[in-house]
Amino acid sequence: MLTNDTPLTGSNLLQRFQALDGFLLEHQALWRPKPFTVQALPWERAHPELAAWLRSRSLEDAEAAHNAPELLHAPTPFPALAGTAARLSCIGQLPAHAFAALPHRLTVDVPGRKLQQIAAFASRLNFTQPPQHWLDWCAGKGHLGRALAQDGTPLLSLELDPQLVQDGQRMSNRLALQAQHRQQDVLATGTDEHLHPEHTAIALHACGDLHVRLLQLASTRRCRQLAVAPCCYNRIGSEHYQPLSSAAKASPLSLSRDDLRLPQAETVTAGARVRRQRDTSMAWRLGFDLLQREVRHCDEYLPTPAVSPTWLDKPFADYCRHLANLKGLNLPAAIDWPHWEAQGWQRLAHVRNLELVRGLFRRPMELWLLLDRALFLEEQGYRATLGAFCASQVTPRNLLLLAERI
Repeated sequence: MLTNDTPLTGSNLLQRFQALDGFLLEHQALWRPKPFTVQALPWERAHPELAAWLRSRSLEDAEAAHNAPELLHAPTPFPALAGTAARLSCIGQLPAHAFAALPHRLTVDVPGRKLQQIAAFASRLNFTQPPQHWLDWCAGKGHLGRALAQDGTPLLSLELDPQLVQDGQRMSNRLALQAQHRQQDVLATGTDEHLHPEHTAIALHACGDLHVRLLQLASTRRCRQLAVAPCCYNRIGSEHYQPLSSAAKASPLSLSRDDLRLPQAETVTAGARVRRQRDTSMAWRLGFDLLQREVRHCDEYLPTPAVSPTWLDKPFADYCRHLANLKGLNLPAAIDWPHWEAQGWQRLAHVRNLELVRGLFRRPMELWLLLDRALFLEEQGYRATLGAFCASQVTPRNLLLLAERI
């Protein structure tokens, strides 16, 4: 049943994928347009009551609803969309097994939240056969691999950054683990030589093409098991998403690199200072956008290069002049700067509240992408299971794909 709060496996993978596919296709007009770049969204004409209600709300109101938009009591069609999105996104936690608390020597230099993620990830690795050899993909210093290899199971860690490789090997040697840390660009030709059938490949938050490369190579090399928690689906080399499974390839849904940013549009783990800086940056950018539309007599978004966060320490007027110089735009000598800054903050409130509609599609799109990966592995001869490995407060990217060769 689609409503079961359990991990997805077997025939439920395709059933859920098809339901999500239909939902995303039907409502493209709601989640594709971005309020940040246009002053009026196309769907506002079809749903004027909802649009007016959202535009009447404050920035604080939007912030309060951001991480759980499905709970918002908004005018139609929001409740029906929220209900369907929640039902189709419902997925349970993977079964947990006892995982001993990591000894202090294994937690040195590991940030607290990362440590929580590692412990949760490790506790959900339920395979029918015990792993014989860990392969830590895009391993960094290899903290995840070391946590799993503490029982004596061999470990191979692959990482691009030579300094992280060196640090990881030194840490593993100090703990007398049976671990090898190798420098490797996993997107380069020849990476497959590192993968072998006895490997259990693990990847915690490998971005975009990096984790897709693992799925492709590990299945080709017939690695016995995989455990992958993907991240940053938009970090791909192509302009559009390249489906993996037959079901996704058959779908008319086409996702641009920009569309793939939607699942990451959450602020669960951001601190107050980061949120304030983000809000100021966006409000000032929106204030400049309104100003440039008037100066250019053109109601059109003007893309600008990213600027250093230090520009937020300067007056709003200097910030706008800097952006204008970057775009070769001549600003009038007399400008009511407080007016345009206030307009920017007001528009930010509108943008954030209108984005709550797009927010309903964050998890459905993420699950669609993960199910494409799960179905791909099923086609390659694996039994795949998809479920949560931790609470979203620990990390919003809390879904884990497990696969074992049949």
